[in-house]
Amino acid sequence: EIDYAPGALMFTAGGGCPNIVDGLRGRRPGDMASYREVVRLVQAFDVIHKNPASPEPQDIPAAFRHYAVQEAQMVLSDKPYTVYARGRAQVRDCFEMIRLGLDLSEADWTRGVWASAVINTNSPRRLDRPMAQGIIDFAREGQMTVITPFCLAGAMAPVTLQGALILQHAEALACITLAQLVRPGAPVSYGGFSSNVDLKSGAPAFGTPTHVQMQLATGQLARHIGLPWRSAAGSAAMTADAQGATENTMGLWGALMAGAQMVVHAAGWLEGGLTFGYEKFLCDLEAVQMIAELCAPVPPDPQALGALAEVAPGGHFFGSPHTMARFDRAFYAPLLADLGPHGTWAAAGARAMDSRATPLWQDILATSAPLPQAEAIAARLAPFIAGRSANGGAPPVAD
Repeated sequence: EIDYAPGALMFTAGGGCPNIVDGLRGRRPGDMASYREVVRLVQAFDVIHKNPASPEPQDIPAAFRHYAVQEAQMVLSDKPYTVYARGRAQVRDCFEMIRLGLDLSEADWTRGVWASAVINTNSPRRLDRPMAQGIIDFAREGQMTVITPFCLAGAMAPVTLQGALILQHAEALACITLAQLVRPGAPVSYGGFSSNVDLKSGAPAFGTPTHVQMQLATGQLARHIGLPWRSAAGSAAMTADAQGATENTMGLWGALMAGAQMVVHAAGWLEGGLTFGYEKFLCDLEAVQMIAELCAPVPPDPQALGALAEVAPGGHFFGSPHTMARFDRAFYAPLLADLGPHGTWAAAGARAMDSRATPLWQDILATSAPLPQAEAIAARLAPFIAGRSANGGAPPVAD
């Protein structure tokens, strides 16, 4: 279960990306093999709390894609599920797969939130039919919608901070109201993913001062109406470079300072959401894990004052009893950062952080063990998938 109480904080990987990139195979359209790999990478890190929505597996026809995606989430991961609102039939299929795969009774299903969908408005002031239908279908089943206007100032929203926030808030309230009209008390999250565009090119920008200002204001608006809220990080960079790190870290800190409960696109997002990067995912996780470490309570240390007496003036604490009793857990252990001297770094190949990430994701994929429940879940899902596929699947269209 996920705690959405004030002060709770969860992160998700970059979502909605049609392309995938890594240091060995380059940039390419998303496929099912890559999607399964990303699910496994997400599963390997407890600081990422929810199943991914990237990359889009374009090698599977749209009418059958949701079966493969939902099965991958359920067989390869034990984290909460992401379901796209792409028409009533696909939503119904995914909900049924969750019931079957997890062997849920009707009472189990009714009292739990098992999946969520991000609902994006088509700003300005338009909610398209699949999104509206998704709000209705999720609300009816008591599943969560993350209502997220995507108001890019200067393009789909007024160019000023104030104008963009007014539009975002109005669109969010309209969608939240629809969910509550369908089922009072239906679980919803206020979403804010407002930023600005580059007025030279028209491209979306992330991790900018405007992005962070939007986050800070959105947190106040969400608390004003008493709802948990979803923010986002992300990057417009083309690769896992200094620009990508700066933009994503700015978005992470903006979300943290603004009191967000869910931070989407916290790791892996490139090109403003067009590509998910394996190396970018791991490099971003360094910042996400440090934030998680920062948020953990500081343990008490009754021996702190006495530790001073263990070392003479002008000495050092490297080998003191106080240090030796804690050296293996005293500080955050970096995932990829190299904290050693230049000579050691040079002798190891003088590799940049993104290149050090490549063997790490390779090792994770090579050594990750299957979930103990995977075989049973797959067996329960197989007849349903086969039957629905034989009948033509479910095209992603609204009824």
